[in-house]
Amino acid sequence: MNKSSFFIVGQHAVTEALRNPKRKVLRVFLTEEAKKNIHRRNQNKNLLEEVKIYFKSKKELDKYSSKDQLTHNGYVAEVEHLDQPNLKQFIKNKKNLTFVCLNEVSDPRNIGSLIRSAASFKIDGLIIKERHFPSDSKLMYKSASGCMEHLNIFQVSNINSTLKNLREKNFWIYGFDAKGKKDFTDIKWEGNNILLFGSEGYGMKQHTGKYADFFVKINMNNDIESLNISNSAAIVFHHLSYLKKKS
Repeated sequence: MNKSSFFIVGQHAVTEALRNPKRKVLRVFLTEEAKKNIHRRNQNKNLLEEVKIYFKSKKELDKYSSKDQLTHNGYVAEVEHLDQPNLKQFIKNKKNLTFVCLNEVSDPRNIGSLIRSAASFKIDGLIIKERHFPSDSKLMYKSASGCMEHLNIFQVSNINSTLKNLREKNFWIYGFDAKGKKDFTDIKWEGNNILLFGSEGYGMKQHTGKYADFFVKINMNNDIESLNISNSAAIVFHHLSYLKKKS
């Protein structure tokens, strides 16, 4: 497991990392106003009690975010990677799991936004190819708005073999494609499910698509070519969350 440190920026990303007992936060760089804000919003617990704090001006903190064209809002932290959960162990003796799986998606902003939606609607985890996961991207952490701390992320070496193994463990795999024959809201969504999304530009790899049990689509205005992948995923996550509350 890679325990090398990296920097994250932004109020939600830094604050949620501090709240997560599993996240090792090495140093925090704050403006005086950011420190006051942390104490105001977390009056029951001193999040900065066991952390090295360095007070900086906004201009001094710019060097951590300006290259990525991000706003830091007075919050920067040096953190270590979380321990990776083991997918095989995670699914043991569990029922009605829902994972989202990304095929050929590597844009940090899209992945971060999707992680935010997945955590918001209680998706059980994200499956992504290790090589395509920008694990220390400031942009991904900022886009996830603190939700990196609230979602199981399974980095795998091979998506196809992972899907094959999950099918053998009674998971249904639904590939989302504009050419899908059935609208995803017509599915009952029972049992264990994988929501498989391909990249916006190239779609799903043909070989990976062979592991999908069904291809489904999001019905939308025919004059519009497609939705951003994180928007598409959010629509699906919300619908599945709604169904669970009804059941």
